[in-house]
Amino acid sequence: MAVKIGFVGTDGRSFLAALETSRSVSEFYPGDYEGVVVRGTPAMQPFAQGQNWPLGFIPTADNSAEAFAAALIRAFAGGELDYALIMPEALLFHGLVDQVAAAGHGDKIIGLDRQAAFLEADKIAGKELCAEAGIPVAPRWTTVNARNYKDVLAICLDYLHSHGGVVLKYPYSAGGKGARIILHAWEIREVYDLLLNDYKDDYTQLFGRKGPWPLLVEARMSGVEISFTILVDKNGNFQILPTAMDYPERFEGPPGINNPITGGMGAISPHPLETPELLDLAARTIARPLIGALKVRGLLRPCVLYPGCFLSFSDNFRPSMLRVCEINIRPGEPEFQPVVKRLRNLGALVQAMAAGNLQEIQPEVRQDQLCLCLALVTGPGGPKQQKGYPWSLTKGEPLEIDFDYFAKKNITIIPSAMDWEAETGLKSDGSRVAYLVANITVKEGQTPGVAAEILRQRLLTAFDQGKIRVIPREDQGGNRLALRRDIGQHFKLAEALLAQ
Repeated sequence: MAVKIGFVGTDGRSFLAALETSRSVSEFYPGDYEGVVVRGTPAMQPFAQGQNWPLGFIPTADNSAEAFAAALIRAFAGGELDYALIMPEALLFHGLVDQVAAAGHGDKIIGLDRQAAFLEADKIAGKELCAEAGIPVAPRWTTVNARNYKDVLAICLDYLHSHGGVVLKYPYSAGGKGARIILHAWEIREVYDLLLNDYKDDYTQLFGRKGPWPLLVEARMSGVEISFTILVDKNGNFQILPTAMDYPERFEGPPGINNPITGGMGAISPHPLETPELLDLAARTIARPLIGALKVRGLLRPCVLYPGCFLSFSDNFRPSMLRVCEINIRPGEPEFQPVVKRLRNLGALVQAMAAGNLQEIQPEVRQDQLCLCLALVTGPGGPKQQKGYPWSLTKGEPLEIDFDYFAKKNITIIPSAMDWEAETGLKSDGSRVAYLVANITVKEGQTPGVAAEILRQRLLTAFDQGKIRVIPREDQGGNRLALRRDIGQHFKLAEALLAQ
């Protein structure tokens, strides 16, 4: 009988993780696993049925933690699920694990409880835990009352002088969009005003109109950005999955006022600078001390930890230091998608997380393959001249997809912000509408940079030829979708950097 594993959430990573759990075949960890999407989006189930994909679906009454808890409790009690991994951090913040555990199913659900969720929900408390555990972070950081611009200005000027850059962070849950980078003094006031405008309602709800509004200010770190997906079982055993390189900015180039950090525009796995030495460094300096700190505080349970880091190198280009800029408590989106596509045994790993024997199950990785994931987002235009993702969005426009083409080219379409109606079919629901995901095998004598470029061009060609379109109201032959065209190019950059 198949082990049924639920992936809880409404985004592409939940869908693809469930799909690969069902259809990947392990060479070393035999077992029958069925992936189940818990809630998803309205388009996901008809989309999967239309493709004859082996996916189960469990609905919820709405998107609240209470509704998810009720659905999971029923599914566990009725044998519809054996385990569930929670993807959205907001459900962890709102106590989904606590509610399911109180009903007697705590051994079946993977994720931190509300008490431990501060790791991501409160970046200041997360920094303090890193200090306690001896985990390196930014060379300087402090907190300040966001309402006091004079103090913010003084700290920014100091950090710009000493470190060449400063980062203002709304320290609570912000969906990956709460960090604002300042590279010179002329930007300080504008960046500050934009951040306060974006989060003044959240601040007011948390602290009132007159109370101090905590703002985290960090010296900007240099180096290479990299994150690690760490699976942890109930006993503190862990496995680090393959890495992926995220492209969080909306457009090519450095982040700034007109190029905001978004929920992520794509990713490639592995990270171009991944090495066994790097993974060992992450295990020694981040994973073990972080898990140890949770254990000391009595907060350890099966979970996913996803620290975002800056990587430094020694003069021979060996990884020398990792500094943590933030700790997330769920898989990254979309970074988890290309990671999952390179794994053969996700089901066995999730089962071992719950059972407490994760040390016995190594990630079975398609080491000869790269995987690229491109987000297709809502572009500009519409009845009110919307700016497009991540700003104002046009919704409700029909999707047109050439499924035969994508099957022929071995490209998987992952539905995300899509709606569906029996009469009219698929429609865009705004934001990140879908993802294109594909693998490529690096052939003998071929460099990863060459393979990555071939793969990148395969996905871009599908887009450029209009094989997937959101049809604009004002132009039936056009395409409302937009993407970033540079995702995956860093393999070629890395090879040039490392060339002797």
